[in-house]
Amino acid sequence: MKQRSFELAGKKIAPGSRHSVKIPAARLYNDTPMDLHAEVFHGVKPGPCLLVCAAIHGDELNGIEVCRRLMGILDAKELAGTVIIVPVVNVFGFIQQSRYLPDRRDLNRCFPGSERGALGSRLAFLFNEMLVQNATHIIDLHTGAIHRSNLPQIRVDTDNAEALDMAEAFGTPVILHSKERDGSLRSLATELGIPLILYEAGEALRFDYAAIKAGVTGVQNVMKSLKMLKGRRSRKKVRPVVAHRSGWVRNEYDGLVIPKIELGQTITKGQVIAQTVNPHGEELHAIKSPYHGIVIGISNIPVANEGEALFNVAQFDSEVIEHASENVDVFAEAYAQKPI
Repeated sequence: MKQRSFELAGKKIAPGSRHSVKIPAARLYNDTPMDLHAEVFHGVKPGPCLLVCAAIHGDELNGIEVCRRLMGILDAKELAGTVIIVPVVNVFGFIQQSRYLPDRRDLNRCFPGSERGALGSRLAFLFNEMLVQNATHIIDLHTGAIHRSNLPQIRVDTDNAEALDMAEAFGTPVILHSKERDGSLRSLATELGIPLILYEAGEALRFDYAAIKAGVTGVQNVMKSLKMLKGRRSRKKVRPVVAHRSGWVRNEYDGLVIPKIELGQTITKGQVIAQTVNPHGEELHAIKSPYHGIVIGISNIPVANEGEALFNVAQFDSEVIEHASENVDVFAEAYAQKPI
């Protein structure tokens, strides 16, 4: 079957070519135009249309660098299907180094959006109409929130077989079963029947080069599994383990938090994972884990009130926790931070 031209926002992209498409999104108060910038790689052979997007939360920067590196690697002449890369979805939040839109709305709670709604709703509507509905598969790139780091992980509804295949191909140590939230891009994709995986890695407003490198390799792995690229995917000897539950361990006292564990570490139920101490005294209060599992998220602020979330733990049964721990070790070795 002969490959046809791909059309986006009135632009025609010929087979085997790359094209930058700027979609007018809104204007700043000073009348400066704001665009959604999409980079389109249209392959020489028919195939899926993969949308790779980042910075739906404007302060989550790792995904932007993953997109930038992908754009330097991909060659439309060696591609089957089409790849659409949108490095910055929330252009307003990115400019202000903020998770949110100027009106403090979360763009990832605004989908599918409305042409006549508030700013977030209009931006979500535009992204949906112009980009999401052109896609057959989606990879959504995220990080932890500000002052919180996430272990590289894929979040996906494991009941969706096609999405689970993408998650396993990506190659993170842990796949976390996660139902979509109302108004999220994942929820929209589910309604449209588009398989989507969400890559979480690192911390907002920071580059994590190991997480970035793993993200670039992971997207290529998915493309190879979809037959968009030739070659075998890079497994790094990691066979992801699915966690069907996760939970936050919260602080039980007010004060300084002295962690006893690190991101990616295996912990057991009843293990002391941190201590809380009053800054004016010496009395230490132990915080024990209520779960068996692996630490996939951690707060980087060593001060917390009672009830604040400290550690996010992917919960595993004892018979698979050793395998999950080995995955983390292999992954860490493969993507160890190296000088640029």
